[in-house]
Amino acid sequence: MTIPPGPVYLARTLPVVLLPSVVAYVTFSHLSFSQTSALGWVPLVAAVLVQPLVFALNLLYASVTTWKDAKRRGAVSMPRVHDRSPGGLRTLSKYGKMVGSGFPAESFGEWFEVYGNTVMVRMLFENRIITAEPAYIKAVLATEFDNYWKGPIDYRRGISLLGTGVFNTDGDMWKFHRMMTRPFFSRDRISDFDIFDKHSNDAISIAAARLREGYPIDIQDVASRFTLDSATEFLFGKSVDSIAPGIAYPDSASHLNSSTFLNHPSNTFVNAFLEGQRLHVDRSRFGSKWPLNEFWKDIVKPHREIMDKFIEPIVQDALTEKTRGIAEDSKQEAAETLLSHLLQGTEDKEIIRDEILNMLVAGRDTTSATITFAIYMLAEHPELARRLRDEVLDKIGSSRRPTHDDIKTMPYLRAFINETLRLYPPVPVDGRASKNATTWPATTPDGRPLYVPANTKIVYSVFWMHRRTDLWGPDALEFDPDRFIDERLHKYLTPNPFIFLPFNAGPRICLGQQFAYQETSFFLIRLLQRFKAFHFAPDAQPESSKPPASWKSSPVKAKEKITFGTSLTMYAKGGLWVRMEEA
Repeated sequence: MTIPPGPVYLARTLPVVLLPSVVAYVTFSHLSFSQTSALGWVPLVAAVLVQPLVFALNLLYASVTTWKDAKRRGAVSMPRVHDRSPGGLRTLSKYGKMVGSGFPAESFGEWFEVYGNTVMVRMLFENRIITAEPAYIKAVLATEFDNYWKGPIDYRRGISLLGTGVFNTDGDMWKFHRMMTRPFFSRDRISDFDIFDKHSNDAISIAAARLREGYPIDIQDVASRFTLDSATEFLFGKSVDSIAPGIAYPDSASHLNSSTFLNHPSNTFVNAFLEGQRLHVDRSRFGSKWPLNEFWKDIVKPHREIMDKFIEPIVQDALTEKTRGIAEDSKQEAAETLLSHLLQGTEDKEIIRDEILNMLVAGRDTTSATITFAIYMLAEHPELARRLRDEVLDKIGSSRRPTHDDIKTMPYLRAFINETLRLYPPVPVDGRASKNATTWPATTPDGRPLYVPANTKIVYSVFWMHRRTDLWGPDALEFDPDRFIDERLHKYLTPNPFIFLPFNAGPRICLGQQFAYQETSFFLIRLLQRFKAFHFAPDAQPESSKPPASWKSSPVKAKEKITFGTSLTMYAKGGLWVRMEEA
């Protein structure tokens, strides 16, 4: 029997919280006047009143010690977002609305505009640092890596979704997972395009057939199926063939979606996958107190159970082969997939399922997002789409399969992908926690260092950092791939590489970075060989996913035709519906 999150949280925290009340009750019970019946209520009242007193004293003590330590270090406190509500309840409410607003980290942008690019917020009496400053993100991810971690709060928050996989662990367990996965992203493996070719052909052919029926397609759905099938075959040696049941019809023709399509196991898995991630991210706004919002039921766990049912046959098949000695017959073959490699080290299904799920997050969602938003930009910028297609035809032709060397000779393709990653990074917001108190350097010549308290959650947003005009130039909000080719590259990015972090940085940098570039490049090349023009289909886009009229007055949001959702990665709410003209 699994104990619900709420009682577990109380069992962990109440002994410490109630200790002052117990001491007060016992103390007053032993005082002589408490033996008088008329004053028998005194110990109980003391036990109750001591709680707010101790709470206030703890806050005062923390504030004083923080101030003294900052002064000793010659540092100042970070700008604090103004909120007079108890414990930052107003900020918590605003944060909650931000999650569903349709624009990534919307409140962060508002705070940065008022207070600067690094702020302190308080929610439920817990401080959090939010930053879009490259120097500070560099410290967290690289130069002071050992002082920052996921931490126990994030670990407990993520255990019901990610388990003990690489994205939810620190220390030796993280190093173990890193060591296990690193060999599978060598150049030889990521340059083996047979997998990409097979699944891109299947996905693009189905998309073409649907377009010939006269219906637009959700290219996000197509990209997600391509990346899921590619990822499962690359990592586990067997594709789940999610493209087999076809792709969705728009709402106006949803009656044409067959029961085979609607009930296909891969669709069930993906729906649980997305909803589990969304709920996991929503927990973050409650900090360490998230179990109180799910007191009697872990709302993520049922979605993870659906995912496990999907993953279980893959694991079981591999275990059966090993038991029969098939894998033992050829050690070389046994090491060809991540799954077979994991089975050489353990037969613990829970560990294997956790790692598989973590790798699917990395292998499916991030690349699917990059492909989706790249096609969004192809539709929004037809002149750039023509230029990119000309490069494809010039370097490769209209039908030949691209090679690793081909892709290396296509600078505009790489620039186009980089610009997509800049404006639409798959992971727009991420976080760590400080272990020990430290300082961050001033960002101006006359400024003072900023004080970072110990055990403080730090949230960093590459989404907002990638859009800063002081880092990228006055045209930072414009989609212009040439900024990764012309003099702006050497003016902005070359001297300050930490302003561009779509794959994180430092020891935890994404191992699949080059894999993602190769997979995205391959798919876009094949798509551009087949199609010559791309058009956004607003008639098929669900009304609930269209931007509100208020976005037109915002320079950051005005050009968007869709709204965005954020789970562990960013995606287009309601899909990205397009029409494409075959060449």
